[in-house]
Amino acid sequence: MVIEVQPPWKMYFDGATYRGGAGAGVVFVTSQGEVLPYFFTLMQLCSNNVAKYQALILGLEMVVYMKKLKLQVFGDSQIVINQLLGSYEVKNLKLRPYHDYAKTFMVWVNDVTIQHVPRKENKKVDALSALASSLTLPDQAQVTIC
Repeated sequence: MVIEVQPPWKMYFDGATYRGGAGAGVVFVTSQGEVLPYFFTLMQLCSNNVAKYQALILGLEMVVYMKKLKLQVFGDSQIVINQLLGSYEVKNLKLRPYHDYAKTFMVWVNDVTIQHVPRKENKKVDALSALASSLTLPDQAQVTIC
C-alpha cells in the first residue's frame, strides 16, 4: 500500500498600520499551488508589531478551522518570528497576549514551521495588509476581503 503524502500549505502573513487604521494580510499557497489571498481591517488602533501578530493569528485560526495540519509559515517581521522561535524574549507586555495566543494555535497545527523571509519575498501580503489598513473606516465593523 502506497501512502501519498501531501506537501504542506504555505502561509505568508503581514500586518500594517496607516493613518489611524490597521490591517492584516494572509496569503495561503496550497499544496497544489493555488494562491488564496485574504485581508482584514483591524478594529483597534495598534502598533505595527501587534498588527503583524494579529495577521499571524488570523491565518492560524483559518488553518485550524480548515483542518490543515501541515503548514510552513513565513513572515518578514524579525521580532515576531524570533519571539515565536524563542530567539528573542517578549519584553513588550502588550505583545505577550498575542505571542501566547499564536503559540497556542501553533500547537494545534500538527506540523508547523515558521521562518523569516526578506520583505521582498513578502510583497503580496505586504500589499494586502497596507490596503486593509487604508480601508479602515470609523465606527464600521471589520472588513474582510477574500
